[in-house]
Amino acid sequence: MDETKRSFLRMVSHELRTPLNSILGFSEIIASELYGPLGAPQYKEYAGIIRTSGNRLLKLVNQILEIARLEGRAMDMDPRSETLDHALDDVLDGLRDEIAARRTRIVIDDQGALPSVTADARGLRTVLTNLIQNAVAFGPEDATVRISAVPHEGDVEIHVSDNGPGVDPADLPRLLRPFEQGENALTRRSEGAGLGLPIVDLLCLAMDGRLKLQSTPGEGLTATVRLPAG
Repeated sequence: MDETKRSFLRMVSHELRTPLNSILGFSEIIASELYGPLGAPQYKEYAGIIRTSGNRLLKLVNQILEIARLEGRAMDMDPRSETLDHALDDVLDGLRDEIAARRTRIVIDDQGALPSVTADARGLRTVLTNLIQNAVAFGPEDATVRISAVPHEGDVEIHVSDNGPGVDPADLPRLLRPFEQGENALTRRSEGAGLGLPIVDLLCLAMDGRLKLQSTPGEGLTATVRLPAG
């Protein structure tokens, strides 16, 4: 992505955020009937739909800004020792509703004794959030997502595995390109612009790490993030 495109994306994204914040704020007020009852129950339902749609659009805007910053190397990184147990606690707390809605079981190997990594605090949590969201969204309901972290040659490898439909190995490189998804994108149940994994890939590179994807059709997908040990 050249600088002209990055500048355009940053400008458009910033311009979208102001009206979006108004839409979200006023729809929240309406849905909560802060100034009195709305009358017909459909009004409250529609206000909730507006708020949900606005949140999806705001998430997309934030992801586009993140991509533009990362590709333009405009992200300030503050690498320090981060405990994976604490980071995962923060991430899973923020994803509680999504995980419950899909009835997904999260299994963390050696929970409470995970190693530390050297990473930017916000960047690490964004990486974990996107990987777990991806595993939850693309796996079946009542699925299991397994998370583990093991030391490896001075680094730490973090594995996030799902038991979803998987992806053809030849299709994996496309998943790391912005706005692209797997071959089953037209029939997928989840929504999104295909920015989660590219953001993870760019963040890993910015934190002196890397992302690797492994998958077999019918056997799920495993994302492995390798970061310096903390």
